[in-house]
Amino acid sequence: MASIEIFDVAIPDIQLERLAQKLQNTNFPDELDEAGWAYGAPLADIKRLTTYWQEQYDWRKAEAAINQLPNYRTPIDVDGFGTLGIQFIHQKSPVEGAIPLLFCHGWPGSFLEVTKILPLLTSSTTPSFHVVAPSLPNYGFSTGVTKRGFSLPQYAETCHKLMLKLGYPQYVTQGGDWGCMITRIMSLLYPSHIRAAHINMVRGHAPTLFSNPILYFQHKFSPYNAREKGAADRSNWFLKEGSGYGIEQATKPQTLGYSLSDSPVGLLAWIYEKLHDWTDGYPWTDDEILTWVSIYWHSTSGPAATLRIYYEAAKDAEFGKDRSELYIPTVKLGLSHFPKEITVVPKVYGRTMGPVVFESEKKKGGHFAAWECPDELVSDLRAMFGKGGGAEGVVDGRSGYGVEKGRAKL
Repeated sequence: MASIEIFDVAIPDIQLERLAQKLQNTNFPDELDEAGWAYGAPLADIKRLTTYWQEQYDWRKAEAAINQLPNYRTPIDVDGFGTLGIQFIHQKSPVEGAIPLLFCHGWPGSFLEVTKILPLLTSSTTPSFHVVAPSLPNYGFSTGVTKRGFSLPQYAETCHKLMLKLGYPQYVTQGGDWGCMITRIMSLLYPSHIRAAHINMVRGHAPTLFSNPILYFQHKFSPYNAREKGAADRSNWFLKEGSGYGIEQATKPQTLGYSLSDSPVGLLAWIYEKLHDWTDGYPWTDDEILTWVSIYWHSTSGPAATLRIYYEAAKDAEFGKDRSELYIPTVKLGLSHFPKEITVVPKVYGRTMGPVVFESEKKKGGHFAAWECPDELVSDLRAMFGKGGGAEGVVDGRSGYGVEKGRAKL
């Protein structure tokens, strides 16, 4: 694979010096008394994190940890958009017959989200997986796009061509946030290659009598459980109090991009609010927060580029966000319901998205399942693809079981 190269992150010293100067010169806003989280990220939190970023946070330590991962970069040709350099994690299992799995992140996540589940999925515990986790175009250390119209089908094409290039003509997927929507569109466009998909951001819609009479009557006459009873509260909270960022990013991403690209503290506050609001009491450390934010600040294309997926997906009438929530008949689907996802739906809503072969309902967890609840997510994947699971043996010749070999290299 001559065009696939080992990749190391190496942010220039001058870039870190500029960041330090910007942090030093920050102009903080005022804040109302007893504002708490009602108005957004609290001033005391942002000041504390800014001070820690200036005085104690060690990007070089985080960078070294990233470079310990099996990190690669390769060119991918995307129809109509030229060649993009895609950075990705590729960890192969020592188990012969491991299942190829594409892990797809969203915003404000990154390839880092895979790192907690990576050693679990690729261990000798079966079923085992070969895991591929790219930085999406415009994100992390992949290159950006310079033309309009790069929407979900193009993200799907990029990820699919990467899997083919790595020698995986058949594979399975796991996604949350935009990763959910991208892998859903991949299922629509490449059903002979994607053998099953698992998502942890479940959408779907209430079934109607005409669209799905069986699900309709299940919905009408089956009582909701405790999680489902709380679904409307969480979803209404997000709609009324938590979704403003998405409207701005989907309508005027460039305007917002100036602030996020120029002010590291502005970027910190914008992302930190989501890390707080979208998780289920997860105890973020300052180092975790700042590493997540730093991936955006130091990204190849800059923070503004990461917003454009919202705009493009909203404008795409054929393969946009709405289509990803509708029924896709050709690919088996697994669903993990977490109670503090940004929107929470009854189980029957998820069943309107495709042929569901696996479902689980969690007592704890939010939007970033792979980071918050790695053991839970891995357990679900093993149940779905393992012996007796609804997606057992979906990849030809790769059941996830077999003789253990030495740790494989790319």
